[in-house]
Amino acid sequence: MPRKNEPTERTCAVTRETMPVGELVRFVLGPDATVVADVKNVLPGRGVWVTATRSKVEEAIKRRVFARGFKEQVNAEEGLADQLEQLLEQGTLSAMSISRKAGNLTTGFTKVEAALASGDVIALVHAVDASEDGVKKLAARAAGVIGKANLQGAVRLFTSDQMSLALGRENVIHAALLNGQAGRNFLKQAQRLATYRETPLFC
Repeated sequence: MPRKNEPTERTCAVTRETMPVGELVRFVLGPDATVVADVKNVLPGRGVWVTATRSKVEEAIKRRVFARGFKEQVNAEEGLADQLEQLLEQGTLSAMSISRKAGNLTTGFTKVEAALASGDVIALVHAVDASEDGVKKLAARAAGVIGKANLQGAVRLFTSDQMSLALGRENVIHAALLNGQAGRNFLKQAQRLATYRETPLFC
């Protein structure tokens, strides 16, 4: 988010479209002229803004957009798109961890079922390697509350190992995201990651 008195829109260096800063990613130059993704928009120096999707970042590298934007020779490695995805993953997993600490996320099949019955769930979170049987069973439970509560769908962005590490628990497969500021922030970060990957947030 832009800080106070900063513009809320910027121009994508690839498409030349003016867009909200939330739909763009800012890049700056490191001391060695290496292009660095500034996902929190806090790093000092001149910024070059690119639409926050993998295809547009890869296009920026291929077309040498960063050299033109910074008006100097830069080091924009092909791995930059992967590095940015890793940063977005880390930010989303961190938001997941904060959601649990804030009481906005519960894990475990039985606890997720109970949370669904309460009507406080805004999204389910499944590991990408979760069994389809478990996912379908929870989807069936969820079907009864969609439309009556705040449940928006199911998110599948991370492996069980990634979720377990982020939450400090073993074998995390299913989770329920509860209504609250931390939970909503996780969905915001998850949407940014899904947009970058150019896939739907909810499956």
